[in-house]
Amino acid sequence: MDVTYESTKRELTTDQGVIRYHEAGADNSEVLLLLHGSGPGVTGWRNYRGNLEFFAKTHHCYVVEFPGFGVSDAVEGHPVLTAGASVIRFMDALGIDKAAVIGNSMGGVVGINLAIKYPDRIAKLVTIGGVGPNVFSPSPSEGLRLLQEFTDAPDRDKLVRWLNSMVFDRSLVTEELIEERWEAAINPDAAKTAAMMYGSKSFEMMQQFMANSTTPPYWASMHLVKCPTLLAWGRDDRVSPPDMSMVPMRLIPDAELHVFPKCGHWVMIEAKDAFESSVAAFLAR
Repeated sequence: MDVTYESTKRELTTDQGVIRYHEAGADNSEVLLLLHGSGPGVTGWRNYRGNLEFFAKTHHCYVVEFPGFGVSDAVEGHPVLTAGASVIRFMDALGIDKAAVIGNSMGGVVGINLAIKYPDRIAKLVTIGGVGPNVFSPSPSEGLRLLQEFTDAPDRDKLVRWLNSMVFDRSLVTEELIEERWEAAINPDAAKTAAMMYGSKSFEMMQQFMANSTTPPYWASMHLVKCPTLLAWGRDDRVSPPDMSMVPMRLIPDAELHVFPKCGHWVMIEAKDAFESSVAAFLAR
């Protein structure tokens, strides 16, 4: 199977700009959407390029690039909300009635929100860290504070500190990765999105809004998720510490939790083989 960047890249023109994505797998297979996280230089391809070939053996896979991260066309609105809307727009345009979803961090939040709002369209859900509130750990976490510092005044040293907080094994933070993420992070659309999500001023405004709002946070509605859900977590995640998993594990009716040792926030990369086998078993049930 030829699962390279060039052979899998596609684009879809919608009424709100172009959505770019990667596609692999047999046409008659069940659909699996892979939704990426956030942070400097992130893309769907960079999150899942090591996993796409594996999952394409059993599913027709789409790695969707969210608007505003430097690949798909940017749209107005908060990135989490525009990401969810883009997934539904993507599914509608390609005639996908229902799909399983893997979501890394922010992608998991997007997946949870879709499962709450569109229960008939999400068959199964796998989240990788990121979902739920901090229970015992500080908020924002160490990783998010480093992300704020980078977002407020980007430089390479701050990028390296943040990247190191994402993993248990720091040897994964290579010069190639640093350069790749730096070049992508300074894209104007990506920088604007990062400022909206992680800039200190935006974070303070969001905290004030939540303190004065009568609207409950998304995780308070996780009891409405109807689909089977696998919560995948790195035991050494310093971005979304493992205590965050307690709330979704309890509130989502059909949820199970798998914690991977010696693993940080990027479970699909750092615990690749164990993650893939666990998710494959879950999807096959």
